[in-house]
Amino acid sequence: MRAEQLPTPCYLVDQSLIRRNLEILRGVMDHTGCRILLAQKAFSMFALYPLIGEYLCGTTASGLYEARLGAEELGLENHIFSPAYREEEFDEIVRLCDHIVFNSPAQVLRFGASAKAAGRSIGLRINPECSTQEGHAIYDPCAPGSRLGTTRDQFREELLPLLDGLHFHTLCQQNADALLTTLDAVEKNFGPYLSGLKWLNFGGGHHITRADYDLAALEAAISRISSRYGVQVYLEPGEAVALNAGFLLTTVLDTMENGGSIAILDASAACHMPDVLEMPYRPPLQNAGQPGEKPCLFRLTGPTCLAGDVIGSYSFDTPLMTGDRLVFEDMAIYSMVKNNTFNGMALPAIALRDENGDCRVIRQFGYEDFKRRLS
Repeated sequence: MRAEQLPTPCYLVDQSLIRRNLEILRGVMDHTGCRILLAQKAFSMFALYPLIGEYLCGTTASGLYEARLGAEELGLENHIFSPAYREEEFDEIVRLCDHIVFNSPAQVLRFGASAKAAGRSIGLRINPECSTQEGHAIYDPCAPGSRLGTTRDQFREELLPLLDGLHFHTLCQQNADALLTTLDAVEKNFGPYLSGLKWLNFGGGHHITRADYDLAALEAAISRISSRYGVQVYLEPGEAVALNAGFLLTTVLDTMENGGSIAILDASAACHMPDVLEMPYRPPLQNAGQPGEKPCLFRLTGPTCLAGDVIGSYSFDTPLMTGDRLVFEDMAIYSMVKNNTFNGMALPAIALRDENGDCRVIRQFGYEDFKRRLS
């Protein structure tokens, strides 16, 4: 099957592009001795976990279900962080995960001793109080009043006998310069404790596989920290694993005029690409340009009743017509994991393009998938 034969809407992930990203990440590990994990919160297409397992060291989870998925489908290192653990789930988390990161001293004191007694590596997420993001406060763990991570004022030295490592995650789609700024704050606030630990986790948000990413600066920072403090450095990118490796195929259902040309697609910003509304984010679209670049401007919208279900304005060489197929790019990350069935929208099919260019549908969704989520 070729891409043009796939149903729409459909997420299409390109295996060769995933491998390209993995090779870059593997190179960082080979050059520095760090260990890199897949953050499943961004990309959980477990049909590709065997390939990912050829390159990376394991997975990291944000809760019990992701921890189960990593254990069942990859079976390598299995890390977890949660802002707060549920007591009724914790025994299973201990069974599944070898590294357990807590968010607060209270959670360490509540659960840490039993997890450590079971042989698990225990960590605490810290908040270095160093914000490097602009314009995306919803994704800034160092914003004022953040619940994510323990500040230096709240850190308690009596926790140290229970801790094997510290974890920070402050970045979002950023380059190595933001990491260097953050590391300065980490060393300033928590440097006295690092030498007695086994590992330091730099978290995610590193756009390592982006074309302009400063790999040399990243590798130098990892090597400096590991040699200065004698710690194993971990990174847990999610986006970097599948960055620019996925597409969302969609069909124009109708066109209309209201102060300009509008196209209604069978893909929804609200249901199928929620970062478009949350970030906001304008996904790249093949054979289209920014407004004014090409002669025919269209506002692309979704089929739900939400008035704001708008993907964005794009320009084309010729007017869009009912039945035209469009291909959005960079649609592997935070798409499948965040989509929903608002308005009874069907979830997009999931397809894989192999390294020969052949496509196959991995999963299709129907009415029963919608109904089973309800009561």
